[in-house]
Amino acid sequence: MDVMNDTSADRRARAVAALAAKPDGIVEAIAGEANVTPAEILEILPDGSAVIAGKDHFLDIWNELATWGVVLFLVHTEDVVAEIDGSLPLGSEGHGWFNIHGDSPIGGHIKKDNCASITFVDRAFHGRRSCSIWFMNAKGAAMFKIFVKRDEARELIGEQLAKFEALRARYQGA
Repeated sequence: MDVMNDTSADRRARAVAALAAKPDGIVEAIAGEANVTPAEILEILPDGSAVIAGKDHFLDIWNELATWGVVLFLVHTEDVVAEIDGSLPLGSEGHGWFNIHGDSPIGGHIKKDNCASITFVDRAFHGRRSCSIWFMNAKGAAMFKIFVKRDEARELIGEQLAKFEALRARYQGA
């Protein structure tokens, strides 16, 4: 592929074709197949499937998510997909990092300034509805994702789903 002549129309056409081939697949895999970023795949999802909030809403969104109870915190790189169940601790900023520590298996340090946007994603994943919030970097990849949890019957937990839908609604059309 000639990257020098790679137009945005070419990228979009590849993204559309790859998404059409696997509409409920893993976004990162679809993006890799099309040689585009995950953000470019999210941008072409059907209306309402991806609602984008500005990076300036990071703290408001994080603090709301910290009230949801146990969520699925996911980090997806080309080498590993780490899935951690836990409550999000409230964070504090210091030394250029957003620091999260508390009584949860989720802890560490986030380079908050690398967050370019936050995307609320509501789409089918392997045939089931999946709702998540993606903290995106400027390279078009997810820094990490927070998923609405599922119950024992593999259904989305109703209380968290309602909170997801209400939070997403705050940023829809913004």
